[in-house]
Amino acid sequence: MKQKIIFSEYARSDLADLLGKIDFDFPNESLFVLTDENTRRQCWPLLRGEPWPPDHPVLINYAKISCARSIVIPAGEAHKNLESVAQVWEALQRGGATRHSLLVNLGGGMVCDLGGFAASTFKRGIRFVNIPTTLLAMVDASVGGKTGVNFGGLKNEIGTFCEPQAVIIDTRFLDTLDRENLLSGYAEMLKHSLLDTVEHWAEMLNDSSTIEKSIAVKQRIVEADPHENGLRKALNLGHTFGHAFESITLEKSSPNTQHSTPLLHGYAVAYGLICELYLSVVKCGFPTEKMRQTVQFIREKYGSPSITCDDYPELIRLMQHDKKNIGDTIRFTLLADIGDIRLDQTATHEEIREALDFLREG
Repeated sequence: MKQKIIFSEYARSDLADLLGKIDFDFPNESLFVLTDENTRRQCWPLLRGEPWPPDHPVLINYAKISCARSIVIPAGEAHKNLESVAQVWEALQRGGATRHSLLVNLGGGMVCDLGGFAASTFKRGIRFVNIPTTLLAMVDASVGGKTGVNFGGLKNEIGTFCEPQAVIIDTRFLDTLDRENLLSGYAEMLKHSLLDTVEHWAEMLNDSSTIEKSIAVKQRIVEADPHENGLRKALNLGHTFGHAFESITLEKSSPNTQHSTPLLHGYAVAYGLICELYLSVVKCGFPTEKMRQTVQFIREKYGSPSITCDDYPELIRLMQHDKKNIGDTIRFTLLADIGDIRLDQTATHEEIREALDFLREG
């Protein structure tokens, strides 16, 4: 089933329309809006205060949004955990949510992932809508029906497959982002172009691709394989290394250390793409010149990660916990060329160390 994606210029208006179409019975069934501390401050006022467009037919549903019950969780990847999920469950319970209630996830990837997981498990599942507010969430986390939280130091270790009622994409929210968070989303768009066509890839390197085109790539793959039994594994390109990079910086930025903030997901994926394109050249014959152009693009925009050879054993240990693996064999999505996807590829620990050397020495 094709996921409902609404490209919106008035998110509140489109949400009001949606409430009417999904037979949302207010006030007997409660409407909840989940944000983190940042999106509560920067994005909720934009949604709640949006003026009523002329000739809008659903005035009563428009008013419901202002009366929605608010749930606010701490911001940041470090809070994408079961403690925050329990906070959402408790707020739903206190608010009298029933199986017919609806949760609106207004935020970035962390809010969409965590909110979707909380909704999919509360009373065995209530409805939810994603309104992504970051580029990363628009092109990745909010689309595809994956939900999840981090657990035991591993990314998205606990989760479900559960489709939102809809995803409402309003690019006005991107005005709230700094350059680093825009680049974080751009890395997932680059990944989608590598899975697609040479023309799409060239557009990305020239900064001329679109959100709609990137989402279309992910939708096409998800529709063909909703539960990641085959083709959907392609979307893990860059993520076996990338999730390990994220996890190790999460460990280093724990309250008991003096390390800086965790690596943004898109930056981790960008560095993961360098490593996995290196393996693609070595193991699958990916064209060296296309690898070189892509790696140069990434290095110019994202710089280099602050990892050392001392981190290699821990990074390999983290990769061994990747959900794609069977037994102790670390599996990757690699490419023989742009759009020529090779699933379930393996690499030795020595080859992984060589890829990490390539990342650091470039």
